[in-house]
Amino acid sequence: MLEIVVKTENWERYARVSAEELARLVRRIGGDGDRFLVVQRIPDLPDVFAQVWHKAGGDYTLEYRDGAADRHFQAMADRPEAVVAAMTGWARQEADWRGGLPWSPLDMGPAPEVPPLDLGDDEREEWEKRVRDVLVGGYASRAELAEIAEEYLVTEDRRPVSRGQAEALADRLWLERVAEQATWQGETDPERLTRAFTALQEAGITSRENFTCCRSCGQTEIGAEGGPDARGFVYFHTQCTDSAAAGHGLTLLYGGFDGSSETTAAIGQEVVAALAAVGLHAEWDRDPDRAITVTPLDWRRRLVG
Repeated sequence: MLEIVVKTENWERYARVSAEELARLVRRIGGDGDRFLVVQRIPDLPDVFAQVWHKAGGDYTLEYRDGAADRHFQAMADRPEAVVAAMTGWARQEADWRGGLPWSPLDMGPAPEVPPLDLGDDEREEWEKRVRDVLVGGYASRAELAEIAEEYLVTEDRRPVSRGQAEALADRLWLERVAEQATWQGETDPERLTRAFTALQEAGITSRENFTCCRSCGQTEIGAEGGPDARGFVYFHTQCTDSAAAGHGLTLLYGGFDGSSETTAAIGQEVVAALAAVGLHAEWDRDPDRAITVTPLDWRRRLVG
């Protein structure tokens, strides 16, 4: 699989696609509402991307940016094969991926200046802590982090952080975390958790990570996530993620779609077994009215973006 995320004009998102799937997505674009792809690396890096725009009957317009504004380039191609080759080579970071296309610099103009923040020390510390906590949770994108940073201190009569200031903080903390995770070795506990959830999903148990904001919303919305053959569900919401990231273990909520205690208890047993199969310990007394807690847990979730 390619270590990329592909986003489309019609709001589809594909993480870690194969070269064949990337080629399919490139060949597909051209119709109304589906005319471009944006490709980012995993983990996402500020101002590093490749993209292509195409309208049926016309040429393909490719761009890539490698960080700074003076590292933004554009090329035209008349065949999807040339686009597929370039974007696959970019994704694989091949040394000669630019070959075969006439790349030229694209002037995007000067980057807007970001004014200094007007925050007191305590307020700045609280602000940064909130953004960092969400970042450590590992599910937010850079854009989502920036939105949190922009909105966190907003009151009815005050908006102290601009979008540019919020993006600057989000990108700085993001890059710090990217550097930190580069030192991690092997599979992490959140990756084990994802393996367990994937196995449960394949076994007919609707499994969702970081799902909704709270238990009330989760219980209301999880039913719509299940397919026709789903027997039950397991999920954790964003407050559970925050707790796990803070070192307090992870609470899992589960149940059967038929609403019976017997099915709920059976789903709980399958969840605990799936966790054990990937090397995670769960605390649960087999009471269907009690949540499952995954602990101890070393919460180091690698960023995607």
